Amino acid sequence: MVQSSVAGLSGARWLAGALLSAAFITIQASANLFVDSDWLAERSADPSVVVLEVRYYPHRYYTIGHIPGARQVQRFRDLGDNNGPTLMHFPPREQFQRSLRSWGVNGDSTLVLYDDARTALLSRLYFLLDLYGFDMSRVKILAGGTIEWTAFNELKRSAETVNPGNITLSPARAELMVAWTDVYNDVVSRRDPGIFLLDARPTDQYTGQTINHAVRGGHVPGAINVVSLDGTDAESQIWLDDEALTTVYSAVPREKTIYAYCHDGFRMSLAYMQLKYLGYPDVRLYNGGWGHWGNALSLPVVEGEEPFDENFSL
Repeated sequence: MVQSSVAGLSGARWLAGALLSAAFITIQASANLFVDSDWLAERSADPSVVVLEVRYYPHRYYTIGHIPGARQVQRFRDLGDNNGPTLMHFPPREQFQRSLRSWGVNGDSTLVLYDDARTALLSRLYFLLDLYGFDMSRVKILAGGTIEWTAFNELKRSAETVNPGNITLSPARAELMVAWTDVYNDVVSRRDPGIFLLDARPTDQYTGQTINHAVRGGHVPGAINVVSLDGTDAESQIWLDDEALTTVYSAVPREKTIYAYCHDGFRMSLAYMQLKYLGYPDVRLYNGGWGHWGNALSLPVVEGEEPFDENFSL
């Protein structure tokens, strides 16, 4: 019995070590996700490099200016389902493909994404590219966004002339998303121990103190609050270092399937991008998020700091 327990402990330690080793390798492999302004400036004349900007206030593309050559991505119109029941459902493949082509994206393009929201906005674009089968090795993030760029370079205020692209996307990868029925069945009803439900919103929205993007406040029963923006630095607009980012997500088990949601689709996409960067193998986003669940009045809601209230704790 003792030998069996020791063997089991050794096996558990080996598995933990293997998971950490795999995560470290993944982080090392993901290190080339971020580029700086020098990298981008050196490739400014390369037609295969397409720069995409997602601003919180879209008019600033023209009033404050954008990186020369950058194409404007309007975060609601371009990154949500224009005709869906909830604005920020994932856009259909055909709609998203039309958008990419209008930005001049071809099958061999290298994309450089930036925003002014600590990568939370561009992360939605990043996720959609992954969802529809784009080669993610050719997607880069400009670390620091316009703060990084304007330290040594100018912005441009006039519109860009874009030649339409020819990108053809694949059907959506079903393993990257879940519907409300999956969340309700797997977490609320069956309490599947292999599922971890992550609420990426600010804590005051998770508890129900602040109501945003829905008629109700609170969270999905069973959800754990991990604020994805806590993994970024507000002043510099860059991510925390790998060790600090790992600490932010320390409550999230690597061996489980992660379902993530937020209120309008951006913070959960940031969680997706950060968790994948850290080596989490199975991360899925709730299509619709709190903008759907919080407005579906028949679905249960928990208020407060705990995942379950007295109705769901038994």
